Amino acid sequence: MKRMSGTFAIAALVALAVSVSGARAATPAIGTWLSADGGTKVRISDCGGKLCGKVVWLSDPVGSDGKPKTDKHNEDESKRSRPLLGVTVVQGMAPNGENKWSGQIYNADDGKTYQAHVSVISADSMNVQGCVLGFLCKTQKWTRAD
Repeated sequence: MKRMSGTFAIAALVALAVSVSGARAATPAIGTWLSADGGTKVRISDCGGKLCGKVVWLSDPVGSDGKPKTDKHNEDESKRSRPLLGVTVVQGMAPNGENKWSGQIYNADDGKTYQAHVSVISADSMNVQGCVLGFLCKTQKWTRAD
């Protein structure tokens, strides 16, 4: 078995590190984000060229009854008993400019889905905006949690 030269081995490791970090650089929204109120972490992933995101952590995952919090406000009655952990809240976010995406966001606080826009403003923060009627919007600043 041939041994790699030290320079070649270092170059190979650097190339590997760049390719792994390149995935985040290509889509800086990918990762885990903490909501503005600090109560929820959402893991944003690439879902077939669009962004999607699931709840992966809750600061208070258990209700007053001692059971996991559920999606009790969902408009679809059949989903009201599902645990909030694992619920997809960022849905079908398509690229809409440099470091910007548009799609939908689900708000478990009221059980409704809104038109939404995400824009990464730095390596560690992004704005998440949900809109009603396309012009009544509320923006939150999420911070990177990973």
